[in-house]
Amino acid sequence: MLMKALYRPAFFLLLLLLPLAALPQKKQTKAQLEKEKKENLTRIKEANKILQQTKKQKEASIGQLHAIQEKITVQKGVIHNISREITFLDSDVKETEGIVGSLQKDLEQLKAEYAAMVYAAAKTANSYNKLMFLFASDSFNQLVRRMRYLQQYSEARRKQVAQIHKVQAALTGQLDLLESKRAQKQRLLGKQLVESKNLHSLKLQQDSVISRLSKQEDELKQEVAARQQAVRKLDQLIADMVREEIARAAREARAAGKKTSGSTNKVTLTPEAALVSTSFAGNKGRLAWPVERGFISQKFGRHNHPVLKGVVVENRGVDIQTAQGAAARAVFEGKVLTVASVPGMNNIVMVQHGDYFTVYAKLKTVHVTTGQTVKIKDAIGTVYTDNDGTTALQFQIWKNNTNMNPELWLSRKQ
Repeated sequence: MLMKALYRPAFFLLLLLLPLAALPQKKQTKAQLEKEKKENLTRIKEANKILQQTKKQKEASIGQLHAIQEKITVQKGVIHNISREITFLDSDVKETEGIVGSLQKDLEQLKAEYAAMVYAAAKTANSYNKLMFLFASDSFNQLVRRMRYLQQYSEARRKQVAQIHKVQAALTGQLDLLESKRAQKQRLLGKQLVESKNLHSLKLQQDSVISRLSKQEDELKQEVAARQQAVRKLDQLIADMVREEIARAAREARAAGKKTSGSTNKVTLTPEAALVSTSFAGNKGRLAWPVERGFISQKFGRHNHPVLKGVVVENRGVDIQTAQGAAARAVFEGKVLTVASVPGMNNIVMVQHGDYFTVYAKLKTVHVTTGQTVKIKDAIGTVYTDNDGTTALQFQIWKNNTNMNPELWLSRKQ
């Protein structure tokens, strides 16, 4: 009974403190939060830089609106990140409060046990009582057992005092930790309030830009019409190049004596090209970004115009807004199928990856030539900056003559 009372607190203390050192899932989540926080800071800096470049040219432009919308998206992420930090901190505070309560109960029980031991020892405090206790033994063996008992009892008192000191120290540490966590929560709540005000300010900026752009309705409609015309010309160029490549591959296969399926809508692949195609497909969701820094300002598919009511625009790829002078990069190894120019889309580079094709439009300059082999992240040109100060790359992915959503193919992290 004595040994059980002695060692129970130490074991209980170990169990209490163990969760603080062994929470892999929570630690991993907190690490992810820290990573997201750094990524958000980077994205805000990039958006700020792009926004300032668009402001230099014009008071209000679609590019400026997209940059503000990107900042709003990131700002919401920042606030959400803080909310998650507060949630985890609340969990830590509750956990620490539980540990403090358990340690306080344990300390009270240790002190009560120690008081009982001191009281029992007081009854035999003098040497006469101890001798009487020993000489009252019925046998030599009982005498030895009583001597051992007195030694163990004395040792138990010393250990009990040591345990009380340890639990008191642990309790003090947990109380300090609890106070630190509560102070940290208050700081986070204050930060959340500041970031919420920043978000409100960004939304006001967005409303202001939309209001100014609404007064330029005729000009915006002309821009939409010009873009649609440019998109049609680019679509025709891509369709022609894919059709020519399908026909060329089929002719070479027949000349080599190989049987073809007779299909006129897909490229006949050599074994080498098939490997490239398979590798490209296997990297879906992991392809390198076609620019080092930037954000998707216009998504794939049909969507409403950001300012003009009732106007729907269609995007065959994604527009990636970036900084002036940014380089366009190959997202995967391949062969340059063509270098061309389309009014409204500027210079175009089309790279073949087996029966997949990537298209890089709105280039100011081109650094590659037709037939050249490129590797991942090789520079293929410089992104064009328009009169509004907006620098945006039009990026597309095709499989044979089927248009695909690039967002599903690009890696999440640039």
